[in-house]
Amino acid sequence: MVVKEELKKLGLHYSNVDLGTVEIIEELDPAQKSQLKNNLQKYGLELLDDKKNILIEKIKSLIIEMIHYSEEPPEGNYSDYISEKLGYDYTYLSNIFSEVKGTTIQQYIIIHKIERVKELLLYEELNLTEISYKLHYSSVAHLSNQFKKITGLTPSYYKKIKENRKRNLEDL
Repeated sequence: MVVKEELKKLGLHYSNVDLGTVEIIEELDPAQKSQLKNNLQKYGLELLDDKKNILIEKIKSLIIEMIHYSEEPPEGNYSDYISEKLGYDYTYLSNIFSEVKGTTIQQYIIIHKIERVKELLLYEELNLTEISYKLHYSSVAHLSNQFKKITGLTPSYYKKIKENRKRNLEDL
């Protein structure tokens, strides 16, 4: 709604406004582009017109959707899934992502998987075996090793720390 309103204010015509993307019919002159960028920033939105940055954002959004919001892990491996969804060769996507973000897609996935493990540990609805399956780990040991490598803590110790903090807050 915000994006549509800002486009309307600037007298710009669009053919499609979807979550994260807009197709503007006319070419923007530098003044219009600058004004649109400034107007969107007021709402915490960013104007991306560089094809590489747009592709990076699509990769990041796909990974976040896949790890944080999908009920079932994708069939096969993540690289095939990402490549298929975005319609590009994975090597090409990987090279651009590493060049722009300074980290690999794989490392980005691992970081998000560990964040998701933290969330699931705190909700206490799933045990570590169920979390391991849900997030497509080959084993609980693999999940635990990766968790410790990223956080410096074992999953059980992390959960214990959070429980202690929760109890301490309740005692206030």
